Amino acid sequence: MALDDNKGVWKSGRGKGRKTPKGRQYEDTALAEVRALLGDRPRRRDLLIEFLHLIQDAYGHQSAAHLRALAEEMKLSMAEVWEVATFYVHFDPLREDDPVPPALTIRVCDSLSCELAGSEALISALEDGVDPSQVRVLRAPCMGRCDTAPTLELGHNHIDNATPELVHAAIAAGDTHHKMPDYEGFEAYRAGGGYAELARLRADGDWEQVQDQVLASGLRGLGGAGFPSGKKWGFVRANPGPRYLAVNGDEGEPGTFKDRYYLERTPHLFLEGMLIAAWAVEAETCFIYMRDEYPAVLEILATEIAALEAAGIVEPGYIDLRRGAGAYICGEESAMIESIEGKRGLPRHRPPFVAQVGVFGRPTLVHNVETLKWVARIVREGSEILSSVTHNGRTGLRSYSVSGRVAAPGMYLLPAGSTIVDIIDAAGGMAEGHAFKAYQPGGPSSGVLPASLDDVPLDFDTLQPHGTFIGSAAVVVLSDQDRVRDAALNMLRFFEAESCGQCTPCRVGCEKAVKLMQAETWDQGLLEDLSQAMVDASICGLGQAAPNPIRLTMKHFADEI
Repeated sequence: MALDDNKGVWKSGRGKGRKTPKGRQYEDTALAEVRALLGDRPRRRDLLIEFLHLIQDAYGHQSAAHLRALAEEMKLSMAEVWEVATFYVHFDPLREDDPVPPALTIRVCDSLSCELAGSEALISALEDGVDPSQVRVLRAPCMGRCDTAPTLELGHNHIDNATPELVHAAIAAGDTHHKMPDYEGFEAYRAGGGYAELARLRADGDWEQVQDQVLASGLRGLGGAGFPSGKKWGFVRANPGPRYLAVNGDEGEPGTFKDRYYLERTPHLFLEGMLIAAWAVEAETCFIYMRDEYPAVLEILATEIAALEAAGIVEPGYIDLRRGAGAYICGEESAMIESIEGKRGLPRHRPPFVAQVGVFGRPTLVHNVETLKWVARIVREGSEILSSVTHNGRTGLRSYSVSGRVAAPGMYLLPAGSTIVDIIDAAGGMAEGHAFKAYQPGGPSSGVLPASLDDVPLDFDTLQPHGTFIGSAAVVVLSDQDRVRDAALNMLRFFEAESCGQCTPCRVGCEKAVKLMQAETWDQGLLEDLSQAMVDASICGLGQAAPNPIRLTMKHFADEI
């Protein structure tokens, strides 16, 4: 059929065509408001999440009008903006007829450590005690404050060891902003010799010599995977530039708070380690991806990065601080890179690996916060700071985040060969009235082990024979007053909520597992079949490790199920 050149949707005249394209039209007022928020920032696609934060912070939600205006300003489709805004739980995107959320939000952590400390009762009390038109109460995953459970976030103010009385008092006082810890700033750090090694290396250092020093220390990635840290440098250097460095600060594994512990005390130890690693691979930019649940850390880093720029140690913009938006999956390195690029945090298929194809398709070195802290210490103090420490046949030091039924929850730096008995002793022993029953050795991904396995060193490679791993060294201790089946269900509910949904085995598998685990008697054969399918077919480590709590509960605590 021939086209009539005289007809078309844009033809003017009543009834002869539409005056606007299909879909939502932007509003001039909303566009002006969005432009005012964005200021003179470049309208780059990778900054979409940062711009969504600006709207959320300014208005407490993201109206359809503002999202449409943002799409117009960034020359994106509304679908692209909407899919990103709806992916992250700290955003509140609204359709035209959606009710505006209350001005104040309380996020109550319901992960394992907080559940053991009474978060369910706290949630119920808060729901009954606040005006829902003024305050909304939401369940939230781990906030990295397991040592002060139960915890919640009122606006951006974290209330530790939370009670309804503390919350109501904070609401009455308008206390909704984060508190800044007392930390070592730039001048104090430099006065103690900080950045001297970085200057020396930049002047005449040999990156391969530093890599050998890191390898000699035995340092391995401390975000969970445990890959030898120095080897990554050579892999990235083998690829032509430009190259980038990306810091994984999305410490979302429930029970983990070691990175926050260090950043709230000695941020420049981490920053110098990062700049040494960036020097080693000749990175053109350092991206720091920090979780939104750490508002104080975000302010600390913004302040101290500005101090580095003012001192001429880095050029303005060399360190690009990015703010997460509430997505556990972004702790997976390729999902984090997707988020840095302003997209949904969906893990990538591999190969290619991020050392070859990372941020913006370029070779990228990815390190954890604590790993880089150790890089700085190794360069300053020598590889012996780790390699000289031995215990139970293991070498090095580990930062154990310890919570649950212990007398003194906290972060403990101990020899890497420490057993759960050593760790409980360091944390002041069991809490009064509790007897040791079980423990989570490395976050929910590691499952739960019985107290009878109390002589196993909690380190890399020692837990695999028992069907688990050390992960992020997030240790949660359970007692005779707890049911392991309930702890396992808590873990699977977390995975169900945090699955990115990209692959069916993980998305559907976690959902089905939660339903099966709520039965009085578990269908162990079906749960095992489901677990095997998830392990075999999931794209990333979330779905592959999610069955660990199921399998270890069936193996060691069959009497409960």
